[in-house]
Amino acid sequence: MLRLAIQKSGRLSEDSLQLIRECGISFVSSSYKLKVEASNFPLEILYLRDDDIPGYVQDGVADLGIVGQNVLVEAGGAGLEVEALGFSKCRLSLAVPRGAEYNSVADLEGKNIATSYPKLLGDYLAGQGVRANLHTISGSVEIAPSIGLAEAICDIVSSGSTLLGNGLREVETIFRSEAVLIAAPNLSPEKQELLDQLRFRMQAVRRAQRSKYIVLNAPLAALDAVKALLPGIKSPTVTPLAEEGWVSVQSVVEEDKFWQLAGDLQAIGAEGILVLPIEKRIS
Repeated sequence: MLRLAIQKSGRLSEDSLQLIRECGISFVSSSYKLKVEASNFPLEILYLRDDDIPGYVQDGVADLGIVGQNVLVEAGGAGLEVEALGFSKCRLSLAVPRGAEYNSVADLEGKNIATSYPKLLGDYLAGQGVRANLHTISGSVEIAPSIGLAEAICDIVSSGSTLLGNGLREVETIFRSEAVLIAAPNLSPEKQELLDQLRFRMQAVRRAQRSKYIVLNAPLAALDAVKALLPGIKSPTVTPLAEEGWVSVQSVVEEDKFWQLAGDLQAIGAEGILVLPIEKRIS
């Protein structure tokens, strides 16, 4: 049985549990239980503090973990990463009070900076040739400038609303993060096989999330132009319609390209364009 460690609460936890369920793995989650066992896959889920996950996986207490890249790299466990998962994206940024003068990172020379990520920040500043005094605090980093602890902060940013609410403005992004799957070194062959099965399912779910199934009607005279726009996984499916001179075309498109394609398809005479979600995409 694989042991998978995830954050015990918060958005990363919710997204991790959703991914596991979309992989067809059934389990009953509970707010007071710190571990649960899946009923249809050899998987046990451990609910831990996010900062503890890299250490548990590194030590082999857990076989796998889902954790933010920012936490992983800060813990010195970058070598444990096996796959980026594409959700819980955020950035680690420097911020200063809104009224403070700031032209470049060189303005932080000799200044006090509060952060929960001294390794990531220290590496960034060293690369920029800037020496600053880093104050490591575990939470409420945004309050540091207003209480005189620091002239700047370095913290995780998603929307920026927390910075704004505390009178700060973002000035530099030093690291971009997302959720990643990590694995303990030297898994047994049996556990490695289970990990491969789990990754296969995760990849199928993620491909589906990035893809849409598109169905449209097009004049037969425009079919070559439609096929050029919609190559599909191998090639589009083309079916004659009852109305002579028209065909139905079915294909798979990447979601981030859809809106441009929709305009191009309409321009060459496509009609009745339907876009459908894909639950799983194996290849």
